[in-house]
Amino acid sequence: MLNRWESTGSAASGDIEQLVQQSRLVGMEEDLVLWGGGNNSLKSTGTDPLGRPIDVMYIKSSGSDMKSIVPRQFPAVRLDYIEPLRRRDEPMDDQQMVDYLARCLVDPASARPSIETLLHAFLPAKAVLHTHADAILALTNSAGRDETVRAALGAKIITVPYRRPGFQLSREVADAFDAMPDADGLVLMNHGLITWGDSVQEAYERHIDIVTRAEEYLTEALLRKSPIVVIPRSEANVTELALTLRGALSAKRPAILELDDGEDVLRFLARDDLDRVTQIGAATPDHLLYTKRFPLLLDGEDVSAALADYVARYAAWYDAHPSEFAMLDPHPRVILAPGIGMWTAGKDARAARIVRDIYRHTMRIVAAADATGGYATLDDRDAFHAEYWPLELYKLTLLPPDKELAARVVVVTGAASGIGRAVAERFAVEGAHVVVTDVDIARATEVADAIVAKHGLRRAIALPLDVSDEEQVERAFNDAVRAYGGVDVVVSNAGISSFGALDTLSTADWDRSFAVNTRGHFLVARAAMRMMKRQGTGGSIVFNASKNVTAPGRDFGAYSVSKAAEAQLCRIVALEGGEHGIRANMLNPDAIFGDSRFWSEEMRAMRAQSYAIDTADLPDFYRRRTLLRTSVTAADVAEAALFLAGPRSAKTTGAMLPVDGGVKEAFPR
Repeated sequence: MLNRWESTGSAASGDIEQLVQQSRLVGMEEDLVLWGGGNNSLKSTGTDPLGRPIDVMYIKSSGSDMKSIVPRQFPAVRLDYIEPLRRRDEPMDDQQMVDYLARCLVDPASARPSIETLLHAFLPAKAVLHTHADAILALTNSAGRDETVRAALGAKIITVPYRRPGFQLSREVADAFDAMPDADGLVLMNHGLITWGDSVQEAYERHIDIVTRAEEYLTEALLRKSPIVVIPRSEANVTELALTLRGALSAKRPAILELDDGEDVLRFLARDDLDRVTQIGAATPDHLLYTKRFPLLLDGEDVSAALADYVARYAAWYDAHPSEFAMLDPHPRVILAPGIGMWTAGKDARAARIVRDIYRHTMRIVAAADATGGYATLDDRDAFHAEYWPLELYKLTLLPPDKELAARVVVVTGAASGIGRAVAERFAVEGAHVVVTDVDIARATEVADAIVAKHGLRRAIALPLDVSDEEQVERAFNDAVRAYGGVDVVVSNAGISSFGALDTLSTADWDRSFAVNTRGHFLVARAAMRMMKRQGTGGSIVFNASKNVTAPGRDFGAYSVSKAAEAQLCRIVALEGGEHGIRANMLNPDAIFGDSRFWSEEMRAMRAQSYAIDTADLPDFYRRRTLLRTSVTAADVAEAALFLAGPRSAKTTGAMLPVDGGVKEAFPR
């Protein structure tokens, strides 16, 4: 493993700055830490509230991510409060320890310190570093782990048997260190590597040296024992399989899926012992908390039956271990399909990506450990108590309530500007994962990128889409399913303006209006219904119709007639989709100016001329003709779309909702 300290120049000057530098270097190595995993510390001096000098320790806060950590995520704890705990006669349970550590904070408003604070504090070294390096876990998760660790790392390595993090493990680590103070480092079985030093640089460099030794040992073992694997590729319909999986996984709570079909994943899935090695268990408690103990392995059997068997197996495992806690979600978070790839599931795209990354770690650990004598991990009891660890379950109670469209996948057509863009942005605020489609892929990409920057990893993607092109529509929906696992909501918004008196209108303009404003909505609705039916969890389709549906406009014949056909299409979708839980409703907006391609300069000039007003006065003219004397914005339409798309209108279908400020001629009738 590369020692990155040598290439970064001199260390940062301040204590916390040094910890940040060390953390970032560790976080850069995918093989060293999991998402939110690992911890580091540095003992120093500080002052109490009265300004008196005290010994303190800066420690990584619970759940912070080493690759992106910032100084405020290193709370300081008082060592004079912690040191006496080493001599405490009575055991301290997890909650007592957490409560006590809260009282040890120099600043009570600081982030919560790592659950392994006592472990770091009890070690006398100035700097301490702990990671879950894949190479170390491969050694500790082998059948002959003690002998394997010695063979790979030498005699100057301390080993400590597996125990869940907490008070007792902290004392055992300190006792082991006292018995061998000249050791190079300390290996926690099934839980990683600890190194130390008089500086954060020394602790880091010791760490890299030991991990490198482990990697070299494993490389030789893999070269000796790893067979050549031919990677078969399945001809299965990936879209159909994803929809079936997501439908089953989302029966009670929606899930976002991510598919990983990289060569290394497919190679692992081609192992002839896959059904054995994947059912041994997760590499560490940290892995298990994200991936659950086992993945679901799909190997030619019925997907629904396989999921039912998995749930039954999990329930039986839960029942075999009496617990005060209710059973967690029994569905898998990792689904392995040989020849196809790996799906991972989460409450959002970020969670699904974390599961994906962690199971990739598991694959590497399994392969390496199996080459050194056979993969082995936590037993039934330890695995159960890791998943039902009170401290982790308590974190679940602190999560904020789900937003209105949490984990829903929404496809928005014509989303590069105007109403479509406003819908995409508003839905993202409410937790949706948005597929931003438009003929203008450059502007659609800008919209998607802005959503991701504001709301997080993979919360939006951009796809090119001409809704009048059947092949493009099918491809876009398939790509949406590949990205997120399914489709829950479609806002069929794309449309074009077309104007001209009937006696002068060309057939090309008439046909183009129907191609986009009618055929386009049909193609989108058809693709959506097919996928929603296959998914089996219902869905919502919102059509952006127009005020012109009920109040057609002079010189707007092609537009008004094609939009009226769209409205009738919406009603048919409601009729045919109802038994499948698919709702269809329409919006009838009017005069939406601002970021709208509908109101081209030519269109504005034509409408202003017909009303005998200046072009600049057109927005105000439309405002004054409404009963509410108000301007309607794209954001207003997006708000109405949110109502029709989400659970607040769960009992509404086939409805028409005007968003026009009150145009009496357009009253539905």
